[in-house]
Amino acid sequence: MPTLILVRHGQSQWNLENRFTGWWDVDLTEKGVAEAKAAGALMAEKNVLPTTCFTSFQTRAIKTLNLALEEMNRLWLPVTKDWRLNERHYGGLTGLNKQETRDKHGDEQVHIWRRSFDVPPPPMEAGGEYDLSADPRYAGIDIPNTESLKLTIERVLPYWESDILPVLASGETVIISAHGNSLRALVKHLSGISDDDITGLEIPTGQPIIYEFDTNMQPGERRYLKDM
Repeated sequence: MPTLILVRHGQSQWNLENRFTGWWDVDLTEKGVAEAKAAGALMAEKNVLPTTCFTSFQTRAIKTLNLALEEMNRLWLPVTKDWRLNERHYGGLTGLNKQETRDKHGDEQVHIWRRSFDVPPPPMEAGGEYDLSADPRYAGIDIPNTESLKLTIERVLPYWESDILPVLASGETVIISAHGNSLRALVKHLSGISDDDITGLEIPTGQPIIYEFDTNMQPGERRYLKDM
């Protein structure tokens, strides 16, 4: 039966520093590298082996995928990279320490920006330190200046329907190495989670999530591979 593997990238440098990352490109920490390798080793141990791969344009997700594949001796697999699997864009919060942002704007406002379904953070100003308009990987792409979870879902789900689901339906075992919010978008859709409940769902780094699909391409329950 078609199987989908979702993996959130291992710990990044800005995860460690408690900073809003979004579309900014940061690398994995040593712990993040270890998490990625452990995810691959677990897939090999459980014999849940991908046959094709999707990831974002961001280094932390790409490296997580490559490290996991290396553990499975499957670096030869085809990989499709697409910006629509990128993390949610945190707008003007990008690069800020989360505690300092709470001190400045208050716990309630920061909670709304982080956890509301449809309220985006303040937009990123053009020409700022974290402006990606000159980044060659986004040439020709209408880069958002901020996103809510709702807006993130609005770019992830059409890509899922058009590009990933048909591959899965052909019988492939698909792995998606992505980010907390782009994966939250997929989990919301696949597990039928409400707008209110999805904002409280945490997706841990480096822990493969498994969905098995029936002959009608309906997903079964969401399971962590470590528990299977």
